[in-house]
Amino acid sequence: MLAYIAGRLVASVPVLVGVSLAVFAMLFLVPGDPVRMMLAEFVTTPDQVARMRAQLHLDEPLLVQYGRFVGHAVQGDLGVSIRSRRPVAQEIRENLASTVTLAVAAMALAVGFGVGLGLLAALLPRSWVDLGAMLLALLGVSMPSFWLGLLLIVVFSLHLGWLPATGGGDLRHLVLPAVTLGAVASALIARLTRSSLLEVLGQDYVRTARAKGLAGWPVVVRHALRNALIPVVTIFGLQFGNLLAGAVIVETVFSRPGLGRLIVGGILSKDFPLVQGTILFVATAYVLLNLVVDLSYAALDPRIRLR
Repeated sequence: MLAYIAGRLVASVPVLVGVSLAVFAMLFLVPGDPVRMMLAEFVTTPDQVARMRAQLHLDEPLLVQYGRFVGHAVQGDLGVSIRSRRPVAQEIRENLASTVTLAVAAMALAVGFGVGLGLLAALLPRSWVDLGAMLLALLGVSMPSFWLGLLLIVVFSLHLGWLPATGGGDLRHLVLPAVTLGAVASALIARLTRSSLLEVLGQDYVRTARAKGLAGWPVVVRHALRNALIPVVTIFGLQFGNLLAGAVIVETVFSRPGLGRLIVGGILSKDFPLVQGTILFVATAYVLLNLVVDLSYAALDPRIRLR
């Protein structure tokens, strides 16, 4: 197990290097002079522009700049925000809890609703339950997050007044953003659970278990569902990463603090160090999360051996 983890961590290094290159290139792919864009709100002189360029080390060769960026990032130094003059790592720490809470709540709703809906659809194939479940899943996949969020605000906040529309206070502020963020993931999980479970229920070992007199639910839960969840677990990891990315839209719609609004604010204010550091942090978390998902395969199916 330790050798497998070490091997996966080593294999993740090229991915992180590619991410760091993409994040570093953001500063130079943006049209125009990044320094002048950062100082666009102020009256600047050539001396001020040159001074800012020297402070950001933008007057150095590109390889030197990239080496400096990676060297600091490995040590946990993601730079200093131009807007707030605070370390980017500190900005991330202050906003991380809100985004993680939202992503975990959205994933919990997606897993509970998606697996339950897919289970019902698989146990009652070609029935009105199956048709209704798949229609709901299709609706969840088709509806954009920002539109669903606005629709939920109009219905549950403006008309019914049950839940607050914006902010990041208590659990009541978490309901609408979590439902909005988890809708697409729950739809995908429901569709995959249904197809995977239908395939497993047709296997010989399931028919043998039933022929031996085992009741229906123990066969489904203990034998079929456990094996059917292996491809679903893969979607868990991928969708959790998508939830972190989708939080950019949802947190903006609901004016909720978090990494998403931090990135949007950094883009609007041309705060490139803040955007670079936050995106690099999210990408690293995504790679590590997929490693955890791979390790969970062996727990679900002992036949799988980690190599």
